[in-house]
Formats: sequence, C-alpha cells, structure tokens
Amino acid sequence: MTPVRILVVDDDPEVRTLLQRCFELEGYEVLEAADGVTMRRIIDQGPVALITLDLKLGGEDGLSLAREVRATRTIPIIMITGKDDPVDRVVGLEVGADDYIAKPFHLREVLARVRAVLRRSPQSGPPLNPAEAVVAERGFGFDGFILVPSRRELKNPAGQVIPLTTAEFNMLIMFLERPGRVLSRDSMMDILKGHDWSPLDRSIDTLVGRVRKKIEANVEEPRFIKTVRGVGYAFAAQVSSL
Repeated sequence: MTPVRILVVDDDPEVRTLLQRCFELEGYEVLEAADGVTMRRIIDQGPVALITLDLKLGGEDGLSLAREVRATRTIPIIMITGKDDPVDRVVGLEVGADDYIAKPFHLREVLARVRAVLRRSPQSGPPLNPAEAVVAERGFGFDGFILVPSRRELKNPAGQVIPLTTAEFNMLIMFLERPGRVLSRDSMMDILKGHDWSPLDRSIDTLVGRVRKKIEANVEEPRFIKTVRGVGYAFAAQVSSL
C-alpha cells in the first residue's frame, strides 16, 4: 500500500524533525515545509492526506495559509501552535482547520489526533471491496441535497458539488443521522470526538455556522439547522435514506 503522506509546515526545524521522526515511526511518509511557498509547491506536486500547520510562521500567517488551502482543497488540517487562546482556536476552525493542538505537546496526543482526523477523512481510508462499495454508495437526501458519505460528496439541488472539510462533513453526517432530535453542545462534542473542544469557547457554534453557509440560502434565517435556545441545535428538514 502507498504510505499516507503528511505535510508538516513549521518554521522551527527542531519541531519539524520531531514530528517527522514521530510520524515515520508510525509508517507515514512525511514531507516538510518551513514556509508557505514550499507548502504550496508540495501540495501541487502530489496528494497529501493531512497537513499539520503552525499558526505563526516566520513570514506568513498560518491562518491565512489554512484559508488559502481550504478555498480549493479538502485536505484535513491540524493547527499546531504555541498559542492556547480559545479565540485562536475558534478562528482556526472558522478558516477550516479540523483540529487544534497547542505547544508544548505530547507526541502521543499528536498521533492520536492525526489518527482520529485521518479516520474521519474518507479519502484516507483503505480501498473498498466491491461488496462494501455498493453499501458505501448509499447516502442521505434532504430538500434536494444529496450527501454520499463514501465520496464525502454533497450536491445541492442544482447538482453542483459543495466542498466540505472533514469537520463540516462529520457535523453534517451527525445531523442527518439524527433528524429532528435536539442535540446539546455537550452531546455534539461527544459525538464529534477528536477535536479540542472546550465548553468555554464557541467552537461548536463556529462549526455550525460553517455548515450553514454550505447548505442554507439565508444563514440569518436557517431552514435546516435550527438553534434551540439554551440547549443546542436540531436538524429540521426531512431526511431520506438513498
């Protein structure tokens, strides 16, 4: 099997070396970039399964780079940074990061987060056999939208594909599997395991806002993901299995 390729973007050579050795011992292929220029070149040269991205690089802002990647690609991104501010975490999730880890970190924690994000990313999974492929093609339909989990593909009523990040995909799946059910923020955090959630920040609300932008005609008056004041959220549309 072709090894899973992880791109480590950090301007600190010691951190890059530490993560490289850690990931390679687990069987991953590791590519390194100290800046945005190198990161873009590597991404353009071939498939990358996941990016670890430092928030503060020497010449460029990691948040800007994450936003740039997310504008054209669905590669999972884990922000690894020296800041442990809930505001930075929320902003990172807003621009499309799938998880957030603060320095100093434990390598076991980093590996656990990487594995969790890769597991939630269908493009990183092993090939399906024909029997599994038939089942995997099944999906969900709601109000003209179609979501096929095996391809992580969401199509709007016009048939256009709407790109989803790993976090957005998992949240939408969570709602589609529980239509009409009121979900508290705590239960959503528990279902969406693997993220660095905190009950004191607004990470869940930020992610809900991102998903709404993908499916709602008017995010100010959402038809699908309804806010239940004082509790959490509920998916209001009728969902069918395809």
